[in-house]
This record gives sequence, structure tokens and C-alpha cells, in this order.
Amino acid sequence: MRLQNIFILVLAVTVNSLAVYAQSLEEKTQLKTVHANRLSSPIILDGVLSEREYASPGMSDFTQRDPDEGKPATQKTEVWVSYDDEALYIGAKLYDTSPDSIVSKLGRRDADLSSDLFYAGVDSYHDRRTGFFFIVYPSGAVVDGTMFNDSWDDNSWDGIWDVATTIDTDGWNVEMRIPYSQLRFPKQDEYLWGINFARKVARRNEESHWSLVKKGSGIWVSAFGELQGIHNIHPPDRLEVMPYVASGAEALVDEPGNPFKKNIDYFGRVGADVKMGLGSNLTFNATINPDFGQVEVDPAVVNLTQYETFFQEKRPFFIEGSDYFNFGFGGANNNWGFNWGNPEFFYTRRVGREPQGGIPRDNFSFSFKPKNTTILGAAKLTGRIADGWSLGSIHALTQREYGRADSAGVRFEDVVEPFAYYGVVRSLREFENGKYGIGMEATAAIHDLNKNYLLENFNKRSFSFGVDGWTHLDSSKTWVITGWFAGSRIEGTPERMIARQRSSLRYYQRPDQNYVRLDSNATSLSGYATRWALNTQKGNFRINAAFGMISPGFDVNDVGFQFRGDIINSHIVAGYQWFEPDGFFRSKGFNAATFKSFDFGGRRTGDGYFLFSNGQFMNYWGMNVQLFFNPAYIDTRNTRGGPAMRTTNAYSAFFNTYTDQRQDISFDLGVGGGRSESGGYRIDLSPGIELKPSSGVFVRISPSYVKDISFAQWVTSVDDPFATRTYGGRYVFAKLYQEELSAVFRLNWTFSPKLSLQIFVQPLISVGRYSGFKELKQPLTYTFNRYGEDGSTITLKHAGSGSAYYEVDADGNGPASPFIFDNPDFNYKSFRGNAILRWEYMPGSTLYFAWTHGRVDGRHPGDLQFGRDFSDLFRTEPENVFLVKVSYWLNP
Repeated sequence: MRLQNIFILVLAVTVNSLAVYAQSLEEKTQLKTVHANRLSSPIILDGVLSEREYASPGMSDFTQRDPDEGKPATQKTEVWVSYDDEALYIGAKLYDTSPDSIVSKLGRRDADLSSDLFYAGVDSYHDRRTGFFFIVYPSGAVVDGTMFNDSWDDNSWDGIWDVATTIDTDGWNVEMRIPYSQLRFPKQDEYLWGINFARKVARRNEESHWSLVKKGSGIWVSAFGELQGIHNIHPPDRLEVMPYVASGAEALVDEPGNPFKKNIDYFGRVGADVKMGLGSNLTFNATINPDFGQVEVDPAVVNLTQYETFFQEKRPFFIEGSDYFNFGFGGANNNWGFNWGNPEFFYTRRVGREPQGGIPRDNFSFSFKPKNTTILGAAKLTGRIADGWSLGSIHALTQREYGRADSAGVRFEDVVEPFAYYGVVRSLREFENGKYGIGMEATAAIHDLNKNYLLENFNKRSFSFGVDGWTHLDSSKTWVITGWFAGSRIEGTPERMIARQRSSLRYYQRPDQNYVRLDSNATSLSGYATRWALNTQKGNFRINAAFGMISPGFDVNDVGFQFRGDIINSHIVAGYQWFEPDGFFRSKGFNAATFKSFDFGGRRTGDGYFLFSNGQFMNYWGMNVQLFFNPAYIDTRNTRGGPAMRTTNAYSAFFNTYTDQRQDISFDLGVGGGRSESGGYRIDLSPGIELKPSSGVFVRISPSYVKDISFAQWVTSVDDPFATRTYGGRYVFAKLYQEELSAVFRLNWTFSPKLSLQIFVQPLISVGRYSGFKELKQPLTYTFNRYGEDGSTITLKHAGSGSAYYEVDADGNGPASPFIFDNPDFNYKSFRGNAILRWEYMPGSTLYFAWTHGRVDGRHPGDLQFGRDFSDLFRTEPENVFLVKVSYWLNP
């Protein structure tokens, strides 16, 4: 970059920072306050504002954020705040000049509805960084959750609070009662809390705030006003117990002669959750023998890569309070990653996962392995231990699980998942209202390997420790540097450590590298990782730059989730966002980015250039466009531990558009495609439709079609001392022609704010046909020796039960021995879904009826015929699980 360009960039950044700083000073001088009145008589929560507290005028100076930021709200809103010894009360009168046009939609708890709403946010620690939010729709449906890192939120927290709404000739009314037991605050003589209120008028797409949070400000909680006047209250003792009982039946696919599968298997479970306050700031959660049968099933995927599939956590115990365990992102609201998979130090799906071991015996006819590992118990401690100092800690024990097998009537069982302990401790200290902070996180996993055959399949112990932090570079908190550094260590037998060294995280066995060594005597493996980023937080002009590295030995996969190691990566993103309408666009923006990645041997293993653009039109339709160019680089992973090979230049683009989502019928469409100079290409088509035929019914249908042609898809590798050019191994690839059809169907039918039905269905057909088999000709190239040419031969042979394999003689009459590999063609068909009826029959107490359905078929590999394949899938015998679960909330 030339000197004058650097000067222009620095000047632009300086001007932008000064402007945002001046804006922040102006905002500080306009801090709003509201006084809470102590109740002299009880408020009856009926949605009718008839009590004496509502006789005097409430706060009514609301300002638009959308569509015309800074202008007064078009509809008047009045808000009153009161309190007594047990709870905070918020009443609101939301006037409407056309009350018959109020959009009142029903939805299950935490549903995002295209409806009018009222919002209240409470920062009870008054740290201007965290808090709780409460959203009410005119129908009485609610959303609640926590706020953290100033501008982030999480709706996984479900508080126990009361609300009532009514609609009348003047508009609609809200009354909230929020018990102090649901908030967190230290004992004081007089309390000062942060507070804010907001309102949305759906038909106008208008959002107005009491204390305005401007678009592009990059903040939320720190823009709240202040709630004054609360005194002589005490943080209550908090104890909640929620026992449950669950019963059901599992109807499995019939397998004649299998002694481990019954046509119908009945089960019953009991357990309990406990939540207890420790002092005024800390919360202890525990679960004993938890049951998660009511959560949504994971979608089916076909993964042809060497990397593990990441699934989102859906279990309530692990979701609630998960913000306390965020590591490495504090202080920043704008994070990017290009060719960088940030390690997750705590991936809760490891706890209770599918057993990872196999039955270490041969020649058995039937076997059985549990689908999940039983969680004996888990405990979690979250909250504040001092001003600005937060703590999160979770510990779990999982049961030893057994797999069973039958060989000619002789039955035996072996451990397939050992008894295990998982632990995570996270602490964070923030200073000067989040201007800078420093934290740490430590994780541990310990497996009780009481059988010799477990030693090769599991690490004995795994540990990690990291520190993270951030600092803002200016008083307006526009520029921030974030960073973290962590180390890891895993321990086990030499055989286990050889397997970890050869795993896809690192591939120490690669024959053409000299910077790591496969140690066959090692009993431990250690490594480090770090990531640093520079961000702009506010304003129209945005910059994000980052540098990170993960050493080859770093491994947190026992407790966390890590895609790969051995990477040094950096990127820079620059962009501009317009938040004000211009008569054509309501908002618009663009970003440009570039990244480069290297391994620890200095090879360039990734390279890319990107352009992103987005815009929303005045009619609330919108679109975004993404363009990508990836120059050729050295791929050290594609041979699965063999020598590195070259890729070819690749180009891709993605376009997405959507209609006004406030309407009863809305559409979206995603179209993507890419091509590489090798001749491979990919086409993605993903339309979607959302239907809202009535107040409480939401339907979304999202079909998708993918066509992917790869000219070098990995198949297998074979040792051969005569393959001297590729270090004594033959690395087999093929052209893969893959087509995938799938769809996601969702129905949310809400009968009342307490009673709802949720249905998820996903059919999937994925077919892959391999042809043109070949082997890598020479390392660091994209050249191949094709089987069937130059004297080599390849023959498809058929075995029993419809299976087939290939026999290859790579050098014809040469000295190399022939080898075989299974026909890799596939035709994976899946249909899975579940239906959950949820009834909150008392506050905090819930009754569930759940049905989970699944079927899988693999006939006709390599041949896609939609009608036949769909018919085959539904002629396949299904598996069904029926569950009834009742929980009861006790507040002694």
C-alpha cells in the first residue's frame, strides 16, 4: 500500500473515531432517568390499568429507531414502574390510533413473531454490560432472556414471571410482575439499575425506544437509562426444585433373530433439576438423571470430509447460562473468520454423546450399542463473585455404557463408553464498565479406562487452559483489540497417542513435511493456540483484522470442538454500512475481505478474496450478494495423511433475496454456484416460503437442491513400496457426481401462550456416483495417473448381498500387487422428524407429549430416481419413540 493511501486510511479512521466520540459524549449528557414508586396496595395483574399507580402520567417520550431514527414515535406510549418487597412491576399503555389494526400474533415461548410488542430491559447489576429482557406481545405470548457483552443476547433463559395484556379502544395494555428472585443484584441500601423500554408497531415496521439506542452505535445495555428510587428491599433466598417423571415406548426396526431388539420397548425415567441462589449473585444449577426427550432432533447430513460435523446444542440445562462460558470474544461485537475455525473450548454435546467405542470382538451375528451416554448428574455455578467479576463452572458425570453382542447364542458385553468426568471453569473480570477485561478458562476430561481395550480408543485425561481479554483503544469504545492464548494437553497410552497424532487434526504421518515428528513412544500430546483481532465497534465504517495460529499438537476435542490444527491464519475486512433510507434503499452496505493461511512448515494452505453486499429496499424486501475467489493453494489435508497436493483456482457466488416478512405469506430464495479450473462445479438452490394463515399458526417450508461435481474426491489410500513418487503410498481419488434433495418443514401451532404444538420434518435424498478412478501422480501438483490407462487396470466386481468392490492393478505387468476397495457409490435416504406438544399447566411446570420418527434406506447406490427413491424410503420400516414427560416447579 502506498504512503498516501495509508495516510487517507488513518485520516478516515481518525475522523470516524472523533465523530463517534462526540456522539458518545452527547449521549452521556442525555442519560434518562425514571423513578420507581413503592406500592401502597397490591396490583392485580389483569391487563387493566385501573390501580391508583396509573392515575398520574407515565413516561411517554419515546423516539423512533426505525424507520425514521431520531423522530418522535408516531404512537404514544406510557410506562409506569412500581415495586414492593417481592417484585418489580411494569405497566404500559400502548396507544394506537387504529386499534383494530394492532397485529396480535400467538406464538410459543421465545418465538420471534411479526407482531406488535413491548420490550423491557433491566440491568440489575448496573454494570452497563449485562441484564435481563422481557418481551410481551398483545396476545400475551412472551420472550425472555439475558443480555451480555453489552450488545449480545440469549433467549435460552426462561424466567418465572407474570404478565397480563388486554386490547381496548385506545390500544393495548401490559402489566408485568418480575420477582426479584428472577433478577440478580447485590444487597444495597438504595438501588440504581439500568432500564429501557421499546415498542414495535408491526404494520408500520416502527421501532421506538424510551432511551434511544442508535443504529450503528454497536451498543445496547450501555445506552439504557437509569431506574432510581428502589430501597429497603432484599435479594431473596432462591431455591427452585423441578422433579420430573417420563415414560414412553420405543418401536424399533424389526431384525429377525436379533435378541437385543424388541418390536416395542417400554421405558421410564425419573430425575430432577435444582436451582439455588448462593448469596445474591451466584446461582447453583444441578440436574440428576436428566431427560431431554422433548428436544428437537438433529438434521440428517452427509459428510464426505475428514472433519467432524458440528451440531447445535438444544438441551435446556446446557443452553441456559451458556453466555458465562463464552471465551475469546468479550468486548467485541464484530467478529469474522475466513478459513479459520475458532476452537470451542466447551462443546456441551460431548456430555452425553453417542458412545465412541466399539465391541472389541469378531464373528458376532448381532450387536447393540446405546444411542446416547447416560448423564448421571451435572452441576453448574454461574453469576458474579464481585463487582465486574463473573464466574461460570460446570461439572458432569456420565455413566459407563455397555455394548452387547450375540454369537451363535453366546452373549457377552463390553464397555463402549467409560465412566467419565467433564469439568469447565470460566472467570472474567471487567473494568470501567467494560472498557477492558481479562479472563481465564480451564477444562478437563477424565475417563475411567478399566478395560485394556479402552486404552486405544480414549484419552485417559485431557486438559486445557486459556486466558483472554480485550481493551478499547479510545474513550468512545470505537476501537477494540481482543485476544486469547490457550494451551492443551492430552494423555494416554502410546497406541492412543499414535492415533491422535495420525488424526485429521494434524496428520503427523505426512511424508513430505519435516517440522513435526510422529513419536510412537509418546504418552502425551501438547500444543497451543492464539487469536488476536482489531475491530471497529461503531459508526458506518467498519474494520476487522485478525491473526491466529493453532499449533499441530493442540487438541481440545474431549471437552471442546476443534476442526483442525497446524494453521496460521490472518484476514482483514473493511466495509461501510448506510443505516439511513435514501428513497430506494432503507439500508445498505458492503464489505471486502481477504485472507491467507499457512501451515507451520510455511506452505500456503488457503487464500481468498471476497466481496459482500446487502440492501433492504423501502418496501422491506431485501437481498445480499457474495462473490468469492480462491486462488490455487497447497492442500495438506486432502490425501488424509499423505503428501500435499495442489488445488486449482476456484470462483463462486451466492445471491439471496427475501420479501417483506411482516406479511402473512413471504418468500426467500438463495441461489449459489461455483466452479474450479479443474472442471468441477457446484449449484445450490434453496427457496423458502413462510405462511401465517392465522394468529397462532406459523409454517415454514424450505426445500433445497445441491448438485456437486468434484474431479478429485478422496476415496482411499493403499501402502505400496513401488509407489516411490508418492512416498510408498497410492492415494486414490475419483470424479464424484453428487445430487442432494432435501427439505425442512416446520409447523408451530400455538393454541394459547401456555399450549403449543411444534413439528419438525426433514426428508433427505443424497446420491453419489464415483467414476474415473485415479491416483495422485506427484506431490505438490494436481496431476493423476488414471486407472485403466497406460497399462493399469480397474475392474468392478460383485460380492454377495448386492455389494461390489473394485480391483485395481496400478502398474499392469509391473511389480506392484493389485489391491481392492469397496465401491464408494451411495444413495442415502433419510426421513426424520418429531412432534412436541407442550403445555405449561402451571408457572414453571410443564407437560410434554413427544413423538420422534425416523427411517433410513440405502438401496440403489449411485443411481438417483426421485420417485423410486422416495417410495423406497417410505417402504422402509421406521423407528418411533413416544414420550410423556411431566415436570413440576417447586419454590419452597
